[in-house]
Amino acid sequence: MTKLRLAIVGAGPAGIYAADILLKAERNFDVSIDLFDRLPAPYGLVRYGVAPDHPRIKGIITALREVLDRGDIRVFGNVNFGTDITLDDLKKHYHAVIFATGAVRDADLDIPGIDLDGSYGAADFVSWFDGHPDVPRTWPLEAQSVAVIGNGNVALDVSRILAKHPEDLLSTEIPDNVYEGLKASPVTDVHVFGRRGPAQVKFTPLELRELGELRDVDMIVYDEDFDYDEASKAAITSNKQVMVIDKVLQKWRQRDVGTASRRLHLHFYAKPLEVVSDDEGRVAAFRYERTTPDAEGGVVGTGEIREVPIQAIYRAVGYFGSPLDGIPFDKRHGVIPNREGMVLKKGSNDVVPGVYATGWIKRGPVGLIGHTKSDAMETIKHVINGESNWWAPADPSEQGVIDLLEERGVKYTDLDGWHNLDQHEVKLGEPHGRARIKVVPREDMVAISRGEALGA
Repeated sequence: MTKLRLAIVGAGPAGIYAADILLKAERNFDVSIDLFDRLPAPYGLVRYGVAPDHPRIKGIITALREVLDRGDIRVFGNVNFGTDITLDDLKKHYHAVIFATGAVRDADLDIPGIDLDGSYGAADFVSWFDGHPDVPRTWPLEAQSVAVIGNGNVALDVSRILAKHPEDLLSTEIPDNVYEGLKASPVTDVHVFGRRGPAQVKFTPLELRELGELRDVDMIVYDEDFDYDEASKAAITSNKQVMVIDKVLQKWRQRDVGTASRRLHLHFYAKPLEVVSDDEGRVAAFRYERTTPDAEGGVVGTGEIREVPIQAIYRAVGYFGSPLDGIPFDKRHGVIPNREGMVLKKGSNDVVPGVYATGWIKRGPVGLIGHTKSDAMETIKHVINGESNWWAPADPSEQGVIDLLEERGVKYTDLDGWHNLDQHEVKLGEPHGRARIKVVPREDMVAISRGEALGA
């Protein structure tokens, strides 16, 4: 009987779901799976890309934990593909690899001034407030008025964290350095800008509702944005999600405002034109063109130019994938070129033997967790049926990769190590009535995971 030794690079939902689906699938061979991640802890964007005040979404970790805790998947954390372990190493020790590395950097917004001092990517800010070990411990929160560009859930997450009073985050797993940073923020106004209208937003109703529940924060919407065209009216009547979003926004139109210490403004029909600089090269204003519906669900410019004074701006216009050493990459779309998860050679429809992709690095940063599962099923189907395409490893033993990492001095973490770190974070939170307090420095995460003394 054939035995498949499979490596999966990326221990977020995409990688864990792929492993689980393969182990449960009908097949005529045994499977041994090793999951690699550059971070010392698993779960990817569920741990480092979801706002700390979203415990319902964080509950996904419970399902992922159940998969890993079965004990039939090995985890190697704090291992960087391309340096600690290479494609040649994988070919020596495995029959195939699935890349599930996601999309973790910000997509570009090509307008003048976007690189000014005071202009930030939303993904970087999310990484900071989620305690990602590879970002600085401090964040420049010095602006009273802030712009957020985008009409998706990430834009709402960023806006909510900026506008929310930090003491209302203390029941979450927010790291201490993040709480202290937010507490010092002088912010009074957060402006969210979207190019299209309220009926075309990419928010989910739950995310939008949560905005309106913020303590001591006025929700400001503008009547001029609600003169719906026929296409918008049709969207509201035909799509339940759009209908709920409209109901939420219409309720906000009726609210009394003016008493809260902070305000969160939603601006629709606003096409970004320029980030305006002050004399010192810092963000001073956001300039945009007012748009109008084009009767087909899109918008066209009106020629009316507006400007809002701000001191910081965050672009939340999407995530983008990063290239991997030795793996074909589509620079335009930020994905690994593939056909149903089978990686394709550069500029060709020919399949790269033994190499597969799943999740956002496969299809781009769209869709929710459910899409990730169906995505993995498609890829795993080709892994199962592609035995003739697998590599012929020289050393497929389970000990081989451990020996390799130890020879190179890689301080990898394993599943027991994650349990150590998990328990440590939970204990840190207990005296404060919190679910956990995240350990942020990478070296501390590794030391705790490996049972070593901190600072050793």
